Amino acid sequence: MDENSSERQLKVVLLGEPSSGKSSIVYRFCHNEYSRQYYPTFGTDFLLHRHQLRAGKEVTLVIWDLSGQVLTSPMLSYCLYGANVILVVYDITNAASFSKLQDWIAAVRSTQTDSQPNLAIIANKCDMEHQRAISVEKQVKFANDHGLPTHTVSARTGENVAMALQKVCAEVMGLKLTRLEQEASQVVVKAEILAPTQGQTPTYQSTSSSSVCSIQ
Repeated sequence: MDENSSERQLKVVLLGEPSSGKSSIVYRFCHNEYSRQYYPTFGTDFLLHRHQLRAGKEVTLVIWDLSGQVLTSPMLSYCLYGANVILVVYDITNAASFSKLQDWIAAVRSTQTDSQPNLAIIANKCDMEHQRAISVEKQVKFANDHGLPTHTVSARTGENVAMALQKVCAEVMGLKLTRLEQEASQVVVKAEILAPTQGQTPTYQSTSSSSVCSIQ
């Protein structure tokens, strides 16, 4: 894709097991908001979002947020048709959602499409690192074995959400983002002050591993 070409529209599809956080990722990316209430997606949700990849370079994203039940549905091939980016999401605190990645990736690769979409693995809920069920090493090995990039994000805090989407979309557009452009999409992650029990000193716990941290 010519970097100087006119604004382009990309179709982005999110897949994964129920409650892995697909809708929360979409909502965080599009509205920079997060809700603790869980509302399962039925069928497919659609969003249209204009995003600036870099100064003077915008892209319109047509985002398809698919239900976790679509894996065995004949509508999957229809939903994937014409996709430019496919993000397979799993929950780092849920080993079952990780084990199903194999099935999701196989389903995507068995679908006949005219396009060659960028496929990536998204590991969600890194703000719950203390409950991680899948090690980072296992996640990276799985991604490498399948020849896929992987991004660790938190829909709750917003950590890495915009940067992950920005990187995969820029790759489709043939853009190589600078380090400064990537860091511009990072959010400030708040740190929670943990109340000490008797005999303990106060401790500070960031909700993520981000280097950009603000103690509230």
